[in-house]
Amino acid sequence: MAEFVTATAVLAASDLARARAWYAEKLGLQPAVSLPDNNTDIYVINGAQVTIYETPSAGTARNTSLGLVVADLRAVMDELRSRGVVFEDYDIENGPKTVDGISGDAEGGMAAWFTDSEGNIVNIVQLPPGFPLP
Repeated sequence: MAEFVTATAVLAASDLARARAWYAEKLGLQPAVSLPDNNTDIYVINGAQVTIYETPSAGTARNTSLGLVVADLRAVMDELRSRGVVFEDYDIENGPKTVDGISGDAEGGMAAWFTDSEGNIVNIVQLPPGFPLP
């Protein structure tokens, strides 16, 4: 069996400069490493790596591409909304249903979704009480 060291998220961007500006302005993130020869930025969030690379196929995935764990979902949503982030509302059969952008509750965990500048769906989640944080 393979022994994995870690895992990473990989996101596509049709315009890397636009994505870099969006992640800085909306989420307050800066690349830890930029690889201009590969049109790639690498972010590190509490030890987790997120790679964003430029490709014409950006924005074609209709699934969640990146998940971010937060301690207080409502507070983070308020902050992100103040920066212009728009949260999705879902009512999917056998899937998430949201009220004011939130699915779930504080007892069982809550989640919300938004779309970045490149069409990637990003999820933020508040884990249920007692769930071990990574």
